[in-house]
Amino acid sequence: MQPCFVLVRPQMGENIGASARAMANFGLGRMRLVDPRDGWPNPRAVAMASGAGRILDDAQVFADVPEAIADCTAVYATTARPRGLTKRVLAPEAAMCEAAAKLGAGERVAVLFGPERAGLENDDIVRADTIISVPVDPAFPSLNLAQCVLLTAYEWRRHVTGDPTERMDQSRIDPAAAIEIEKLGDHYEEVMDRAGFFFPETKAPGMKLVMRNMWARLPLTRADVQLLHGVLRQLVRWKDRG
Repeated sequence: MQPCFVLVRPQMGENIGASARAMANFGLGRMRLVDPRDGWPNPRAVAMASGAGRILDDAQVFADVPEAIADCTAVYATTARPRGLTKRVLAPEAAMCEAAAKLGAGERVAVLFGPERAGLENDDIVRADTIISVPVDPAFPSLNLAQCVLLTAYEWRRHVTGDPTERMDQSRIDPAAAIEIEKLGDHYEEVMDRAGFFFPETKAPGMKLVMRNMWARLPLTRADVQLLHGVLRQLVRWKDRG
């Protein structure tokens, strides 16, 4: 199950198309349109969607917000401006985490996005139970429609896929074995010892310990280890030639 993204009175076909593209980027496909200014379908939306035309083909068009959300049990409204309404306010991350839980429990969720000129009106927002507010700079709070859709869709995707905030791209990676890292440490200690790096002698054990810890801490691949051996061999050859 997915939330439906409801674009309320969108004004430009290009922004509808860009919103569809943003939704497709993050695996969302349920778009609803409320009274689009230039009618529907809109060729400019299709041109801007760039491969996300299926979302536009399946988009449902409604006359007003109550009709667009009639089948939903949870409704979120995106807005950056205070509205003088008593509403729960969540950041996109928390809102999409909650939305995922609601959908998992069998609820039907909608997210409202306002028109480009001024965003959602209070008559739209009163029909939502929760406001989504992006922590933007108060001096410039306006977000483009497609930007807001993309940001919300990104947070949705993060929660449903469990993508970590940090990862190591493992493509073509062959991690170095402990013995390879050990021998790399031996090689550097031997050469740097001959070069007189570990001075004074009383500090040498501590310096070697720090260096061993550095090698162990780095996520080295076999190619990294071979390269570092090669660098040291070339430096020694260059010194001997001199």
